[in-house]
This record gives sequence, C-alpha cells and structure tokens, in this order.
Amino acid sequence: MNTTISKGRLWTARIMSGLVGLFMLFDSIFKFIQPAPVVEGTLELGYAQHHIAIIGLLGLLSTILYLIPRTTFLGAVLLTGYYGGVIATHIRMDAPLFSHTLFPVYLAVLMWGGIWLRYEKVRSLVPISKREEA
Repeated sequence: MNTTISKGRLWTARIMSGLVGLFMLFDSIFKFIQPAPVVEGTLELGYAQHHIAIIGLLGLLSTILYLIPRTTFLGAVLLTGYYGGVIATHIRMDAPLFSHTLFPVYLAVLMWGGIWLRYEKVRSLVPISKREEA
C-alpha cells in the first residue's frame, strides 16, 4: 500500500529524523576522536576509556541503519535499546532528570515521531486519534 503524505508532514518527518541522525552521528564520531571532554564525561559515567570506541561503534552502526530507508525500523529498534542504556546509566549516576536522564527519551520521541509521520503502517499500529464523541 503506497499512500502519499503531504509535503508538510514529509518535511516535518525529515527534520525530526534528521535532528536525531545529526546528533547521533556527531556523538558517535566524537567517541572515535575522543577529545578530552568526551573522555572525562565517559569516565565520570563509570566507563573505562577503552569502552568509548565500542559505545561509539554501537551508536554509529545503529544510526546508519536508521538513516537508510530500507533499514529504518531496525535502526530505530537498535537506537531505542541504545537509549535505554543511556537512561539506565544516567539513573545510576543520579544525573539531573530533565536535562540528562530524559534526553534520550526526547531523541526517541523525535525518532519514532518521524517514522510515525512518514509510514502509514506505523500510524495504523500506533493510532493517535481524537477522542470519539458519543
């Protein structure tokens, strides 16, 4: 079933997905470059320095899969798991709730919201509709 969506909906979805993709690409690449703030921040979270590149690789692979249209759903599922790990880490570290702990939730809402806007099958699985009046 190939349904067309409005240009506004399509561009909103693209922007939402693009923001997630750009942030994740930026975050992953910096985990490979390992500037001092990235190393210090990761060590403060309780991870060893040799974990940084592995975390970066997992984020990068998931993001690439998310950005490829044929593998968007697989990438989104993998990123959702990645975000769960980030949330668990921030809860364990007693990080501020709205700025740190919930930030991955904000990314997930943008990510899945972009998918929801773009794909009819997702909208049928996760219906968000007005309240029906009797």
